[in-house]
Parts: sequence; structure tokens; C-alpha cells
Amino acid sequence: MFSTKKQLIKKTGKHGVGRFNFLQQLVTEYNVTKSRDAKEQVIANLANFAYDPINYDYLWRLKVIDLFFSALEHKNKNIVSFAIGGICNICLNPLHKQYILRNNGIEIISSLLTRSEESIILSSITTLMYLNTPDTKNIIASRTNTERMLEFSKSTNSRIKNLADIFLQDLCGIKQNKQSTSTITSDTEPSTSNCTNTDINQITIEDTSNTQSEDKQTNIETNEIAHASTSTITF
Repeated sequence: MFSTKKQLIKKTGKHGVGRFNFLQQLVTEYNVTKSRDAKEQVIANLANFAYDPINYDYLWRLKVIDLFFSALEHKNKNIVSFAIGGICNICLNPLHKQYILRNNGIEIISSLLTRSEESIILSSITTLMYLNTPDTKNIIASRTNTERMLEFSKSTNSRIKNLADIFLQDLCGIKQNKQSTSTITSDTEPSTSNCTNTDINQITIEDTSNTQSEDKQTNIETNEIAHASTSTITF
């Protein structure tokens, strides 16, 4: 199994494989392994690799984004959690972001908001905020998603509640007060189908490396996805 760099070096030698080849080995192992633990560990490591911009090109060439989206349909909740965590990381890259937007990604990710697992909910909300643009805002802040966020804002889970509050304020113009009631802060009237606050979301991704780095750090601090279960592999 090539789930860690140490294991790969043991098999191939210290100079036997490069970064791209190592990632390729991970993708191959994920697709062929029958072991549940191995599958979880591999996709967790791929999600961690998606955190580092230096890997974006390699991951694109290996179509890891498709692997992540396919894994969202897996019955194993841990695999789903790592998959959406990887998407949350990789969507900071403009190329992957456009690919997600053009392939029904918002709708697929929004469907995960009905899940009960904390990590999946947190990564899904964060990913939707990262995908926010002037063109996608009304889709992301749909009536269904807004109602779901209002439910989350009443959650006893402080992490989910706080993230939902940010979503409501930044994308919908809805600010939650201490009594957990909502008020519209936008100057425009709310639509019957979605929120109409026209301010650009503060978390909107710009195609600059500095912004990607800042957003990327926010992502990991908010979600603590694969890092919580596996150690990050570095070269």
C-alpha cells in the first residue's frame, strides 16, 4: 500500500519516485484497493495534497477532482467527508473552481447540507462560500440553502452555527441577533426565491496567490478536514 510517503520510499527507494508519480500511485491505489481502511487513508492524503497549491497541476492532470466528486456518492461517511474536504481545498484553484461550477458542482455540494455529519456540513458550507461569485451568488444563496442555514444558525453545535451565521450575513444579508431571530440588513427587498443582498461575499476567491493562501488557511482552520484523521504528507 502506498498511503504514506514512508511506505512508498520503502517500496521504491528514496529517489525512486517524484511528486507526480506518488500522487498517481495514490489515485491508482484508491481505485483498486478493496480495503476500507486503505481507501479512507488514501483519499484523506489526496485531500491533504489538495491543500498545497504546488500540487494543483498534478491533481488536475490526474483528474483527482473527478475522484473526489465520485467519492461523494460513497456509502462510507468517512470517505464522503474526506472527499468534500478535498473539494473544499482544491476549489481555491481557479481552474478547478471553474470546472466545479461548470459541472453542476453547486447543486451537488448543496445536497450535502442535509447530511448529519459535522465535518461534511462544515466543509460543504465553506466550499459554497468559496464558490461564491457575482454570477453564482443567487444559486448558492437559494431559498433551500438559505432555509437550511437558518436552521443551522439555531444549532447547538457552535461551529456549525457560527459558519451558518457567516453564510447568512455575507451571502444573504441576514444578520442573526442574540435572540436567534433574523433581520434583513440589505437595502433591497428579499426575493421570494433567494436572498438579494448584492454585496460581493467577503470570501469570494480572487485569482491571486495571496488571496488563495489566506482563504486556504481559513478553510483548514474552519473545517479541520483530513488533517484531523491523518498526518499531512510533505515532500
